[in-house]
Amino acid sequence: MILLKNKDQIKSIDYACKIVRDTLFLIEEKIVPGITTLDLDKIAEEFIVSKGAIPGFKGLYGFPGTLCVSIEDEVVHGIPSSRELEEGQIISVDVGSIYEDYYGDHAKTFAVGNIDKDRKEILDVTKQSLMLAIDQVSSGKFIGDIGYAVQNYAEKHNFSVVKDLVGHGIGKSLHEEPQIPNYGNKNTGAEMKEGMCLAIEPMLNQGSDKIMTKEDGWTICTVDGKLSAHFEHTVVVTKKGVEILTI
Repeated sequence: MILLKNKDQIKSIDYACKIVRDTLFLIEEKIVPGITTLDLDKIAEEFIVSKGAIPGFKGLYGFPGTLCVSIEDEVVHGIPSSRELEEGQIISVDVGSIYEDYYGDHAKTFAVGNIDKDRKEILDVTKQSLMLAIDQVSSGKFIGDIGYAVQNYAEKHNFSVVKDLVGHGIGKSLHEEPQIPNYGNKNTGAEMKEGMCLAIEPMLNQGSDKIMTKEDGWTICTVDGKLSAHFEHTVVVTKKGVEILTI
C-alpha cells in the first residue's frame, strides 16, 4: 500500500532530508586520499546526532554503519572499514537519518582527488539521469515514467542500469511502496499522487548490469569488475509537481 503524507509528516521527512544533505556536504570536504571509510562514518554519525536525529542505516536489517560507502566497482551497501581512499577512485556515499520517526535518504558518488575521463563520465551521466527522472515526477504521471527516463538516458550514453536494485517510497519506514525501478516503460506502474514521498536512486554500470554480493554479505558490486555510480534524492509529489527535499 502506498502511504500519502500530510503536511506535518512531510515537514519531518524534509528535516531528516536536510540533515542528510548537510551530512554529504560535510563528507565531501573530507574525501581525500588516505582517509578511511570508517573515519567518514564517524564524522557522519556525530553530525547526524548533533542535529537531533538518529543515523537511519545503523542497525537497520543488521547493517553496522551510518554510511554505505562503495568504491569503484562497488554499487551500494559497502561497509565502513579501515580501508583508505586512493587518488583517482570514485566513492558512492549513501546516508539516511531519522527525525521524529521519519526517514531522509540521500546518496552521491564523489571523486577522490583527480579522476580520469571514464570516471568523470559515469558520474556525470548518473547524476543527470537522476535529474531527468525527477523531471518526470508529477501528480497523474506514472512510476514507469521515472524508470524510462533513467534507462533511456543511461543507454544512450552506453551505460547499463542495475535492474536488481530499486528506488522506493519513504516515510516511517526507509523502504515503502512503491518500488521505483530505474528502467521501464512510460505510462506503467503506480500513478503518482500528491503527498507521495519517493527516494529515486539511479545506479549505473560501465559494463554489464549484473551484480553480486561480496563475502561480507552486504557489499554489492558489478560482476565484471567495471565501474558503478549511484546518486539519490528524496522528493515529494506536490500540487505544482515535485519538490526535492535533499537539496
